[in-house]
Amino acid sequence: MDVTSLLPPEVSPVFGLAIVLASFLTSALTAALGLGGGLAMLAILGLGLPSSSLLAVHGIVQLGSNASRVVIQRRFIAWPLVLWFFLGSVVGVAVGTPIAAAIPETAAKLALALFILWSIFGTRPKPERMGRATFVIGGAITSVATMIVGATGALVAGLLSARGLVKQPLVATHATCMVVQHGLKIIAFGLIGFSYAQWAPLLAAMIAMGAFGSWVGTVALDKLPEPIFRRAFKITMTVLALHIVYDALA
Repeated sequence: MDVTSLLPPEVSPVFGLAIVLASFLTSALTAALGLGGGLAMLAILGLGLPSSSLLAVHGIVQLGSNASRVVIQRRFIAWPLVLWFFLGSVVGVAVGTPIAAAIPETAAKLALALFILWSIFGTRPKPERMGRATFVIGGAITSVATMIVGATGALVAGLLSARGLVKQPLVATHATCMVVQHGLKIIAFGLIGFSYAQWAPLLAAMIAMGAFGSWVGTVALDKLPEPIFRRAFKITMTVLALHIVYDALA
């Protein structure tokens, strides 16, 4: 069988293999350090995919990655917070969908690169404890952002931290909120014309490798020095973001 017949037209066999391996590595990173894998996956996909495909593919891969954590940590989920987040996310995705459909390719890539650099080097304000309404608004804002730049996991984690969640409830509720957000995003991109069927074999391979990466990261990577990983991650993400800027402007 010709391998190219299993790939969408915009993906070469070499890049297809690269993003399958990246799914493994970024899932291992998330399992070892808690955050960062989704942002890294987004940056790698941005090296070879147009923005119209990038965010939809990223959403499915991250949905699969977070769903496994939801199943494992389901008894710790704070379901009322998930409900408020869902209500805000519905509004946010509805607002963000026409923006995602209309934004020019160059502007989308530049926004992605700047968001990555801010996520690595920016100083986020410390959130205060918030009520339900503020949490709904936060869900809406991060959902608009996910339709434009994709990886909003750190922002959602900040919202949940502001509600006082720690350890298992934080991890479990964060994963559930991300499943909600990515699920809505997947539906939205399908409605505006993204063809998921031609991506099915590649996405299945990426999700499977992501699950394997989560297991490897849990077993092995968290035993290695965290500062080394964080330094290497920051350097790598900076290089990837600058490459996306160059590609967008060139």
